[in-house]
Amino acid sequence: MISHVTLGTKNKAGARAFYTPVMAALGYPPRDPAKSKQFVMWTGRDGGRPFFVLAEPFDGQEASSGNGQMIALLAPSRAAVDAAHAAALAGGAGNEGSPGFRPQYHENYYGAYFRDPDGNKVCVVCHDPE
Repeated sequence: MISHVTLGTKNKAGARAFYTPVMAALGYPPRDPAKSKQFVMWTGRDGGRPFFVLAEPFDGQEASSGNGQMIALLAPSRAAVDAAHAAALAGGAGNEGSPGFRPQYHENYYGAYFRDPDGNKVCVVCHDPE
């Protein structure tokens, strides 16, 4: 269903530095920068889609986050949720919800939330029973 998701950034180099440990904790490899010079990208675990993309806005205006918008990154385990959230906070993210169960969604929903340095709200979540 999803080809790619793009979040705006004010600083591609800073976004790459911030997301590299987060995506590593989730097991998502970076896409070869030579194939996507204007973007910072990670691929699915198999190297294909969906892509997670960070880009400076094409219109040259300031990147901004939208109220009510969020991307959720799938984690392979609860430990990966913990590690990705910790990496995000260590990189300067704001905590929007510490790792834990969210039974209001379903019994195995284990997620955490943060705001990246550009203000984008991101969730990391594992839906599987441990």
